[in-house]
Amino acid sequence: MKEMLYKAVEWIARIHDGISRINDNGQYGFTDKQLHFFVIGILGLGLTMLLYPLFKALVRHEKALTITWIYVFTVLIVITFAIEIGQGFTHTGTMDFDDIVSGIFGFVIFFAIFALIRGIIHLISYLIHRYDR
Repeated sequence: MKEMLYKAVEWIARIHDGISRINDNGQYGFTDKQLHFFVIGILGLGLTMLLYPLFKALVRHEKALTITWIYVFTVLIVITFAIEIGQGFTHTGTMDFDDIVSGIFGFVIFFAIFALIRGIIHLISYLIHRYDR
């Protein structure tokens, strides 16, 4: 997971540099704020168009737990990055990428345990109701 996050950060940095080069070398001359407006706006709309059909299908198949996991995972990535950046600015701790990986891994493990227990409870409930019929 650590390597995956490093690759994602590296990939984002390359895209950022490429967009900056295009903007600086071309006739565009957008400010940093304008670039963020366009890039994040387009990225957000693209993700919406990509994820909307997936989430709609998951809802149709009653996979609310999967949708919840995706949302919580995304929010936790933002929160863990914010915590580490905050530690770097305030000097209240060490800004460490491994802390982000450990935190996300903790969520994955705790969620897996929760999903397993939930699955067992659903199986027992199903078997009881099936036996009653």
